Amino acid sequence: MKRLTILKRLFVTLFVLGVMLNLSAVAQEQKIESNSALVEPLKVKVDALFAQWDKPDSPGCALGVIKDGNFIYKRGYGMANLDYNIPISPYTSFYIASTSKQFTAASIALLAREGKISLDDDIRKYLPEIPQYQSPVTIRHLVYHTSGIRDYLELTGLAGRHTEDVNTDEDFIKLIARQKNLNFKPGEKYLYSNSGYFLLSQIVKRVSGKSLRVFADENLFKPLGMVNTHFHDDRGEIIKNRATGYFPRKDGFSVLMTNFDRVGDGGLFTSIEDLLLWNQNFYNNKLAGGADLINNLLTTGTLNNGEKTDYAFALIPGDYKGLKMISHGGSFNGFRAEMLRFPEQKFSVICLCNLSSIDATGLATKVADIFLEKQLKQLAKDDGSGAVSESAFLKLSEQELAGVAGLYFNPTAVTHRRVSVKDGKLLFVINANYAIEMKAVSTSRFLMPDIPTKVEISFSPPQPGKVKNMQVVVSGGKPEIFETIKPATYTPEELSKFAGTFYSEELDAKYILNIKENKLIVRFGSEEDPLEALFTDAFASPQGQIIRFKRDQQNRISGFSLSGVRVKEILFNKM
Repeated sequence: MKRLTILKRLFVTLFVLGVMLNLSAVAQEQKIESNSALVEPLKVKVDALFAQWDKPDSPGCALGVIKDGNFIYKRGYGMANLDYNIPISPYTSFYIASTSKQFTAASIALLAREGKISLDDDIRKYLPEIPQYQSPVTIRHLVYHTSGIRDYLELTGLAGRHTEDVNTDEDFIKLIARQKNLNFKPGEKYLYSNSGYFLLSQIVKRVSGKSLRVFADENLFKPLGMVNTHFHDDRGEIIKNRATGYFPRKDGFSVLMTNFDRVGDGGLFTSIEDLLLWNQNFYNNKLAGGADLINNLLTTGTLNNGEKTDYAFALIPGDYKGLKMISHGGSFNGFRAEMLRFPEQKFSVICLCNLSSIDATGLATKVADIFLEKQLKQLAKDDGSGAVSESAFLKLSEQELAGVAGLYFNPTAVTHRRVSVKDGKLLFVINANYAIEMKAVSTSRFLMPDIPTKVEISFSPPQPGKVKNMQVVVSGGKPEIFETIKPATYTPEELSKFAGTFYSEELDAKYILNIKENKLIVRFGSEEDPLEALFTDAFASPQGQIIRFKRDQQNRISGFSLSGVRVKEILFNKM
């Protein structure tokens, strides 16, 4: 569980903000503003998507729908602040998390166009603190998430620390610099890492002599008139019209009071009004570089083997139901964001939300479905695109579903997934708190229609002497192969051999493993979790981390490696 820190100064800020705001004016802004030509039924359909949050006692979202460079629909749903009953409006300022990355990438692109950096520069030219690995990490690797550098946010959690605590740039640089190894050789794979964009912010600072906030303000936001947008690198600063981020709980909602003010990988506060101006710039660039800059921002990465990735300069070009779409979402500290752009239709949807459980990406795509209904490809059956009508799915028996259920392990990614059957539904279990329903298009092939990303799951038919495999393909990319595994079983005496205290120099953290009620328990910092046995000498935490024990020549436990989603093979030695 995350620790909640109560900040008196923030409450004072909110009080002042509440007194100063003219609530009647804000409420007026919350009313629907739309093009008179907009068909009324479309507005009703869109409002219905947000109805469950459009209440005076709920956080919600700001929505902007753009056509030909102008809003055809914009409004707020729910409340920006529940303490002071401040409603969300198109002018509400939201933290947009990873959607911020495109502004960091644009800053790097501008520096490269000025000749102040090269995308192929070794990052140690600007960040000498970073270790010299076997192969150099370049700025290009950071931009495209192909560096192999471990994710600093995940490292922070694994070290038993909290991102909501006071941490400086130097603290996180030191944490990244402690890593003796990479997740993989630079350029070999794509793996999303917040470290890359945090380090890009430091490169901007060291090259330009200005913080990312100042550089972006001078070179991006002011030229475009985005006067209510900034990288928030001062946790004590007052932000006019700021939304508060919330988390759901049984009796309503909770607030995470955070001191986190790092930027680059996130950190931007903005509104749908300002993002309209950013959206317009992709069609008529007012910044340095003209059309060439926009082309650079939309250029995707290339791996060492020549394979293209689907990630550009923090923009994700793709296809949605037959139309070209460019997007990037964000999620952090109770905020969710999504910005979708259909360039050929000059149509965009911006959805900014202040509740962690709201699927901003899903809502944005559903809004696009409503407005682009006649242009989007509507399929009666599955053609492999991922856009499938409900009638195309098969109703399989529980016995057929049970035939593909089980525990699967991906040795390449060092991750595992459980497929289970519950209430007649087949679930793809990510971790103890998150599972996605899979729907059948055949007895061995399944899709996930309830999420905006196209995910296809297929299972190999049982064959004598061969392990059953599960193949996962995301957005038409390279298949991820999972092998079925049979969980290992241990006697109490065997399980006790794994107990002990283990230390990681890379995390500067101790993990204590002990036995409780015949279960192996891991404790680090204030966290304590039971471990699930996978195969021999391998266990998984409820959050999905994998611990693989190592033995010495006498077959005694000598340490283990720890792998998460964006952090692989961190070494621990037994003390």
